[in-house]
Amino acid sequence: MEKHIYDEKNGLSYTLCGDYYLPDLVLNEEEPTYGKYGMLRKQFLKEHRPIRYQNLLLSGKLTAHLNQIDQEVTGQVEVLMKQMAEKQSVNENLKRQDQMRWVRLMNNIKVCAEEIVLTEIIYV
Repeated sequence: MEKHIYDEKNGLSYTLCGDYYLPDLVLNEEEPTYGKYGMLRKQFLKEHRPIRYQNLLLSGKLTAHLNQIDQEVTGQVEVLMKQMAEKQSVNENLKRQDQMRWVRLMNNIKVCAEEIVLTEIIYV
């Protein structure tokens, strides 16, 4: 039996270990570049969608997927925050008149916008 073989059908090489051929898989050790929402998505996939996580990881598409999710969620949160702030009349005038009230309202708006987007994009 040969020590190393290559399967042209799937493009993988195999090494003989005992009586079995095991695939020569290598994990890319690249530095992750995704942000907060990418990390949340990764954690969700690990815990609740392990097969999808493994498929993305083994195909080398995990980092690209997490970066895309991070950018998409960041954009959605910003848009929702602007819309909610306009609807609740949280503007620069309020900021000048009562800064603490403005901070409380903006923090509340951010939490609400994140919650909406997380349930629609991250946790699916």
